[in-house]
Amino acid sequence: MAQQVASAKRQQDLQVQYSNYKDTLQAIAQKIGDVEQEAEEHKLVLETLIPLPEDRKCFRMINGVLVERTVGDVLPALQTNADGLKKVLEDLVKQYRTKQDDMEKWKKKNNIQVVQQ
Repeated sequence: MAQQVASAKRQQDLQVQYSNYKDTLQAIAQKIGDVEQEAEEHKLVLETLIPLPEDRKCFRMINGVLVERTVGDVLPALQTNADGLKKVLEDLVKQYRTKQDDMEKWKKKNNIQVVQQ
């Protein structure tokens, strides 16, 4: 009887751990999607602004406030932001892969077989 209770407790602990892995992977994937979307928006704006003259007026949203600037003022900051987003995206993808590898090792170690994914 005590062995069945311990076995049920272990099985429940493994299910909780599996759920935690899945939730973490899903959260990282969501972040990756958000950053990819923001990077794509930056890319589109850069492609639009690069051919324009540097003294042309443009508008930029800073902390929810729309400010008037010139293309020459906005381009360097926009390029820096786009580069930063690429770096963040690379880091998130590495983090996702690492967590996924950890989960696979954990599944093999504990002989976990997923019935439904």
